[in-house]
Amino acid sequence: MAALWTLPLLLSARLLGCLALTPPDELPQPHNLPPSLGFNISHGGPSVDLPMALRVFSVDYHHVQAPFEIVLWIMLASLAKLGFHWSGRVPAVVPESCVLIMVGLLVGGVIYGVRHSAPPTLSADAFFLFLLPPIVLDAGYFLPGRLFFENLGTILWYAVLGTLWNVLGIGLSLYGVCLLAQSSLGDVSLLHCLLFGSLIAAVDPVAVLSVFQEMHVNEQLHILVFGESLLNDAVTVVLYKLFESFLRLPSVSGLDVLLGGCRVVVVGLGGLCVGLFFGLVAALTSRFTSKAQVIAPLFVFLYSYLSYLTSEMLHLSGIMAIVTCAVTMKQYVEANVSEHSNTSIQYFLKMWSSVSETLIFIFLGVSTIQDVHMWSWPFVCSTLLLCLIWRATGVLLLTAVVNKLRRNAVTFRDQFIIAYGGLRGAICFSLVFLIDDFPKKRLFITTTIVVILFTVFVQGMTIKPLVELLDVKRKKRALPTVSEEIHSRLIDHLLAGIEDVVGYWGQHYWKDKFEQFNKKYLRRFLIREDHQARSSILRVYQELERREQRGDEEAPPLVDPRSHSRLLLPEEMDSIRRILSRNLQNFNNKQTPAYSRHTLHQDATTDRTRKPLHRHQSLGERRTHWPQMEDGEFSESHRVRAGLSRSHTVCSISPRPVLQDSSATAQTGPADPRPAGDDQVSPQHQVPAGRTPKKQLSFVLENEKQQ
Repeated sequence: MAALWTLPLLLSARLLGCLALTPPDELPQPHNLPPSLGFNISHGGPSVDLPMALRVFSVDYHHVQAPFEIVLWIMLASLAKLGFHWSGRVPAVVPESCVLIMVGLLVGGVIYGVRHSAPPTLSADAFFLFLLPPIVLDAGYFLPGRLFFENLGTILWYAVLGTLWNVLGIGLSLYGVCLLAQSSLGDVSLLHCLLFGSLIAAVDPVAVLSVFQEMHVNEQLHILVFGESLLNDAVTVVLYKLFESFLRLPSVSGLDVLLGGCRVVVVGLGGLCVGLFFGLVAALTSRFTSKAQVIAPLFVFLYSYLSYLTSEMLHLSGIMAIVTCAVTMKQYVEANVSEHSNTSIQYFLKMWSSVSETLIFIFLGVSTIQDVHMWSWPFVCSTLLLCLIWRATGVLLLTAVVNKLRRNAVTFRDQFIIAYGGLRGAICFSLVFLIDDFPKKRLFITTTIVVILFTVFVQGMTIKPLVELLDVKRKKRALPTVSEEIHSRLIDHLLAGIEDVVGYWGQHYWKDKFEQFNKKYLRRFLIREDHQARSSILRVYQELERREQRGDEEAPPLVDPRSHSRLLLPEEMDSIRRILSRNLQNFNNKQTPAYSRHTLHQDATTDRTRKPLHRHQSLGERRTHWPQMEDGEFSESHRVRAGLSRSHTVCSISPRPVLQDSSATAQTGPADPRPAGDDQVSPQHQVPAGRTPKKQLSFVLENEKQQ
């Protein structure tokens, strides 16, 4: 594995070293040569054809420089990820993001040693336009819709109010630190501190996903952390652009602040509307791909990316747009395209997002090796401490309020993981390079890198042991069955009906209204007629099948492959064989007369021998009319029979209990007011003299038999 990592490192270093020695701009250019030698003046400079001799072999690296370097970087990232998963016990201790950043640091150090200059950095345009959209699209397309919308209020509560809390708290506190350290930080204004607070408060979904997917925490905790980090980015980017606009104004008035608040709302809702529009168009387009299934997956990527670019062009929230587009079109696209196309969409999205995530972490490490660092102990240490304090207090205060409105309260352990899981990543790293030049920009870059490395390495490596130490509830190890889905839908309909009866318009009421609207209008318009499921149970089954196909690799295994089941002992096998043979024989000898609800026996009230199916005795005593003694108490035999039984009785047909009842009635005499004929066996069901009575079908465990 060391060879896998060393080879691309040497190739990249040698390649970039050669580029540094002979850059294209410094190549010798011929001048004043006659046109007969084959010089063509084009593109502002001469190009040499060299017709004097025919070369058998030649190298023209500058012709393929850009794609060749891109392929090398992707190859380096893929080999690093492959080496991580084959490195033994390393994945169990160190998160993948930490290893990739360390590989990036190593590559950056090698490049810096070869070129004696700073290695190339990841530009903000490359990150926001090419690397971030695949990750957000993958997260939105495979977003668990039910969990997300059930916890949408809490997620928005954390993402909007929590982000504002962190931005204002960190920004104002850092401004106080700058006022205290006037000698070194006196030229940092309040708007600069708020701008830095808006970018440093961005919780990166890339880092959160890479860490939380390896821990398999429970669904509620995962969707709260992931949903908050996803929408948190949209809010922080909007606030960053707002404070950036304030910095470019000569003065900021109250009207500007009011307009800035309106702009935040417009940017968020505008991105939502753009994503909804492109999602519906993508679903409608997929309806007509039955004769060209090969290009059906292409529309998913094109419309999603087009929604992101359109929002960025209109200065709206591109993250909100691409997430909304993915969530909107998912159920309709999956119903329209074939299974092969669904598989292609799933694997391409996973591959695309994995490559982007790996490149981001490697470039984070490479870009750390820079010559532009500026260090200030008060500012860096205060930023680290304030990020932890303000996030923890925000989570505790907001959760205390939201728990009063939730049925399933967020526990203190989950609150600790939410506060501790606020990892920073490439979002804030890309935003800090977009700041306009001012004297302390290098200090902001250095502090951002320190915060990213601290959160990813320290918090990312210790959060998994903390989850195990606090015994946080883990994810369900098995996918839900059709029965569980049907019962959950039954409960949803029941709760919607209760809310409708009492006049309360809750989430179940609106969810039921949307399902009716979706079934009546959207599904008929956006899904082909031959692909519309006639039964809701069939649609549930199809959804579970698709979920199982794409969740096999992500879901934890049902059985730990390292644990081996114990072989059964010979006496245990004999015991199981005896139980099965006895019970199967009793089942085959059971003779139950067939009946129908349309042809019931006329004298069914007098038929006391055939007992109907009843609940298990362990759930409670049967309500049986026992004959009473003269003193008003039950007889000893009846008291024993009225107790709880451990026998797993399925159906009892034996006439013996009835004969015992009748004998007991004969002993009591006139104390029983019922006629004697009621306790007698019906002539149709009376046991013949030469025939043994039917056995009682029961499943008795061996340990109970011994007792």
